[in-house]
Amino acid sequence: MRYVWRSISVVGLTILVAVFVVYRPASTQTRPAAYRAPRTPDGKADLNGIWEAVNTANWDLQDHAAHQGPAIALGASFSIPAGIGVVEGTEIPYKPEALAKKKENATNWLTSDPEIKCYMPGVPRATYMPYPFQIVQTPKFVMMAYEFASASRTIYMDSKSESPVDTWMGWSTGHWEGDTLVVDVTSFNDRTWFDRAGNYHSDALHVTERYTPMDANHLHYEATIEDPKVFTRPWKISMPLYRRVDKNMQLLEYKCVEFVEELMYGHLRKRTN
Repeated sequence: MRYVWRSISVVGLTILVAVFVVYRPASTQTRPAAYRAPRTPDGKADLNGIWEAVNTANWDLQDHAAHQGPAIALGASFSIPAGIGVVEGTEIPYKPEALAKKKENATNWLTSDPEIKCYMPGVPRATYMPYPFQIVQTPKFVMMAYEFASASRTIYMDSKSESPVDTWMGWSTGHWEGDTLVVDVTSFNDRTWFDRAGNYHSDALHVTERYTPMDANHLHYEATIEDPKVFTRPWKISMPLYRRVDKNMQLLEYKCVEFVEELMYGHLRKRTN
């Protein structure tokens, strides 16, 4: 009888191990070999294409519940969708006085967000706004063209020069680490935000971006954010970017300046009565 129970125990243990192997979480399973992207003529990973983020980061980089929007007349059409944050570790490490400014921005979002006024979106916000953007890649330059406000920037792949002035989109220099395009962005002004929740930066902002091919139609995007005037330490966001594979897909114009002329300059209109 002792041998019978021993046999039963062995069989039970074998079944238990088999079940664990089949149903163990994906994170503990063997990962497939690293993806090798198609190459450009100069041998670099080919990132050319039209890409778009599919998330709610432009509303708020952090976890947030759905809530009513600022325009009551629009009802559900412009209310805030719930979203899972893209900040690694969930916390944005504001200095106390900077956090107070962030909360003030959030309160005054409808009149203060640069997006509402069709200003250039800045980096990294241009990447995850709900509009596509296009990467055009050459050995010496990489062009990023964004649909929103027809914004664009050039990434200089063979230059260590610095921007002569601070700008909305910063000054971008790049290099390759394997298949990853690494972009160092500096020389920002202090007039862009990270999202509609009022997260912001100063003119000391330094962003390091990483674009890594995951497969033919996905990039992994990371941005490490440093700003000693606003934050106590560097912090990072990350998200997938999706290739737009729609038939006849192309980057269209969203020249929004004319949409905000009345909002910004209507008070200057000459009155006739």
